Amino acid sequence: MTRQQTIVIGTRGSPLAIAQAEEVKSRLLAAHGDLSDSEIELRIFRTTGDKIQDKSLREFGGKGLFTKEIEDAMLAGEVDLGVHSSKDLPTDLPAGLVLSCLLEREDPRDAFISLNHASFEGLPEGAVVGSSSLRRAAQALNIRPDLKIVEFRGSVNTRLRKLEEGVADATFLACAGLNRLGMSGRITEAMAPEMMLPAVAQGAIGIESRIDDPRIDSRLEALNDDDTWTRVTAERAFLAALDGSCRTPIAALAELVDGEMLFHGEILTPDGETCHTAMRRGSASDAFVIGDDAGRDLKAVAGPNFFTD
Repeated sequence: MTRQQTIVIGTRGSPLAIAQAEEVKSRLLAAHGDLSDSEIELRIFRTTGDKIQDKSLREFGGKGLFTKEIEDAMLAGEVDLGVHSSKDLPTDLPAGLVLSCLLEREDPRDAFISLNHASFEGLPEGAVVGSSSLRRAAQALNIRPDLKIVEFRGSVNTRLRKLEEGVADATFLACAGLNRLGMSGRITEAMAPEMMLPAVAQGAIGIESRIDDPRIDSRLEALNDDDTWTRVTAERAFLAALDGSCRTPIAALAELVDGEMLFHGEILTPDGETCHTAMRRGSASDAFVIGDDAGRDLKAVAGPNFFTD
């Protein structure tokens, strides 16, 4: 078998990342009867973000730390496509690469998980919440400023183990990731977006590939979900307008109802004390404009000092 015939998928090595890459492989095989299992290879990468486990990622450059090694391999021609949790993808991708495909979005909500408490609002005063997400921490503190937030890094299983070891009273994970791992039973409470707005593109598997690669483009076209693409377009436009990174808590959710888009975005200070929100309603065909306008509006309202470097 030649390299030209093989489709090489780059992925991180966590159980969730591999499950998402396997999902893409399964969909490629289902969509293209001329492909065989042996013609699609998974290549696992340990990214910089995976190597840093004892410190906050925002100290080291943010979201791109989960994608750089895979992107470098794509640009070198060693990998044909990268499979990512779309919420980990920066809005500015390396020259020569593009977000080419989005699978149908899973549940975008955040999952509250606790072994001893039935709901987030039911946590006792001063409870310890573990989170590696600046957004979730800020949103939790916005609702419950009495809580103590501790850093919670690692895979889904690692974070759940820390919870079992008593490192924290509760934590948050993405409902989508738990569902994909067959672990939905671990969800104590699915957080309503009105209480905890999700991360941009949370729940959507994104496929990154080289620009103008007809061999791969023809394979991915059948996998793209149009509704997810429209929703994520608005959310990523919002993030781009804010020059978003891991250093400022940013959240957004676009929903489609009868061809109309309902958009909700927010930005917070890391301590949760200040929160600015934007709501938009418009035609789904104006997805980019809706997200971009909401982002520019919040950026103007918050002012330059709101955003951390």
